Amino acid sequence: MSTGERDTIAEPTVEATADNGTTNRKQPFPQGFLDTISTGWSERPETLPAPRAQAPYAAVRRAAVSAAFPGKRLVIPAGSLKQRSNDTDYVFRAHSAFAHLTGWASDSEPDSVLVFDPSDSGHDVTLFFRERADRTTTEFYADATVGEFWIGPRPSLAGVAADLDIATAHLDGFRSVDGELVLDVDDALTRFVSELRLIKDEFEIAEMRRAVDITAQGFDDIIRELPAAVAHARGERVVEGVFHRRAREDGNGEGYDTIAASGPHACYLHWTRNDGTVVPGDLILVDAGVEADSLYTADITRTLPVSGSFTDVQRRVYETVREAADAAFEAARVGVRFRDVHAAAMKVIAERTAEWGLLPVSAEEALDADKGGQHRRYMVHGTSHHLGIDVHDCAQARREMYYDGILTPGMVFTIEPGLYFQIDDLTVPAELRGIGVRIEDDILMTEDGPVNLSAGIPRTADEVEAWIARLHA
Repeated sequence: MSTGERDTIAEPTVEATADNGTTNRKQPFPQGFLDTISTGWSERPETLPAPRAQAPYAAVRRAAVSAAFPGKRLVIPAGSLKQRSNDTDYVFRAHSAFAHLTGWASDSEPDSVLVFDPSDSGHDVTLFFRERADRTTTEFYADATVGEFWIGPRPSLAGVAADLDIATAHLDGFRSVDGELVLDVDDALTRFVSELRLIKDEFEIAEMRRAVDITAQGFDDIIRELPAAVAHARGERVVEGVFHRRAREDGNGEGYDTIAASGPHACYLHWTRNDGTVVPGDLILVDAGVEADSLYTADITRTLPVSGSFTDVQRRVYETVREAADAAFEAARVGVRFRDVHAAAMKVIAERTAEWGLLPVSAEEALDADKGGQHRRYMVHGTSHHLGIDVHDCAQARREMYYDGILTPGMVFTIEPGLYFQIDDLTVPAELRGIGVRIEDDILMTEDGPVNLSAGIPRTADEVEAWIARLHA
């Protein structure tokens, strides 16, 4: 039976109102079942939990939202299940702003709504969600979307209220009102809750460190299984699967679709088909990040020589990318503009590609903001993005707060330069074609400068070769 399959059985007195692909296979409940299904169940006494570790941090975030919108009713929906095909759904993941403001993460319920009602003291905040059904209801046994007979125990109002330290109410009690501000409808609210995540608190930083640590273990797993990937006709899928196991065993899953791009596929920035071979002598670019149960994610890229050693040409490209990453890291200081981190990396890329004779102009001309950019052919993407509960966090923040924003303690972002010489690019020598390299690390800005949260994952060409040798010994 497929996970997410809905309502495959129905009471004999209930007629289907819509054909969702299950109408013609529904089985009626015999009367004996209906007479006995609500009896014979043991009591379920509930012990209320202490507030989870994130609860006080979420309360501070809610207070900031309340202060920013005095007198306004605010509505933050968690979102609903998304259809994958016919009557099956994707695994539910709450809207990031909802999770950030409630502390309810991988265990949150679909269709929940966080509501800020104006009050004399600011706002009364209530979390509305569908409480578990009593065993005397048909929902308990007949609704495969929310029935506990189908999906297992669901939370109670009292349990969630204690867990999150927030008032709760049944979803049936939620009503929309005129003039309310709704997330992803009202621009000001959507922008504010996005910008609220630009600075991470202690809980968030700790969770991101944990996500990075699990991701590091996932990269170890990948290296150990490289021989199996080489032996398989779709070795990129082997790499993807190995990382997925680690992400699911120790976290909530991946924070985004894993990129396992071997050989020329490494030159495609978002290669997620992962259906290619892994060939000795090639490089494999792996961009992967574990999402913790709190929904905070890592975002790491390493480019590995499949055979364990870089060729001279591969090493030259790899070390140039590392040089660009190191330059960006050195440029990241409190008070510096976010875009200056990118500029530092691109200066290295322009200089090296000019030295190699790949540009029709000098490096200085390529770096001209108006007429240059020739080097961007080989690195079209940006060097950094904010990271957190979304892999591309704070995406609705204003440009002056993001790209033109000032680096501030508590910000977490990536540094990820690359060089990509596509297999059919006639502007580069044949020896470079099909080589793609990216190195990506997760950076925490502190008063004392940047901290590389992923520094424990080998970065230099020599370190990477030693890493592979150690895990294959």
